[in-house]
Amino acid sequence: MQKTIFRQRIIDEALSWVGTPYQHQCSTKNAGCDCLGLVRGIWRKLYGPEPVTLPPYTPDWAEVGGEETLRDASDHYLDPIELTMARPGDVLLFRMQAGVPAKHMAVLIEPDLIVHAYWGRAVTRSFLAPYWVRRRAYAYSFPNIET
Repeated sequence: MQKTIFRQRIIDEALSWVGTPYQHQCSTKNAGCDCLGLVRGIWRKLYGPEPVTLPPYTPDWAEVGGEETLRDASDHYLDPIELTMARPGDVLLFRMQAGVPAKHMAVLIEPDLIVHAYWGRAVTRSFLAPYWVRRRAYAYSFPNIET
C-alpha cells in the first residue's frame, strides 16, 4: 500500500528545488536538473525510489520522435486530471509549439504560480502567465494525494 501524500508536502518540496541550476537529464537538488528531473526528484523525496530508470534523451526528443512520450509516462505513473481541475501540488505538461508533443512540465504551487526548470534558467517560480496557460496540454496529480 502506498503512503498518502499531502499537497503541501509536494509544494514545499518543489520550492526547495528553487535555484537548482538547469542541467539536461539530471535530477539532483542544488546540483542540476531539467523539468523532468525536478518531478523525478519530488517523487523520490515523497515516494522513494523511482519506478523505472529513464533512457537517455536529447533536448529535441519530442520534435524528432513525434510521440507523446512524456504524456504516456505521466499517464502510467501519475493520475490524469482535467486541466480545469488542476490544484496546487499537481503537475502540468506543456506543448512548446502547436502540433508537437508535450515536452515541458511544472508543478503548480498556487493557482497562478508554477515551479519548473527550463533551458538557460535555474529552477524558478513563474507566474502561470498567458504564455504558459496557452501551452498547457495535460494535468496530473501525484498518486494517493490528500488535501
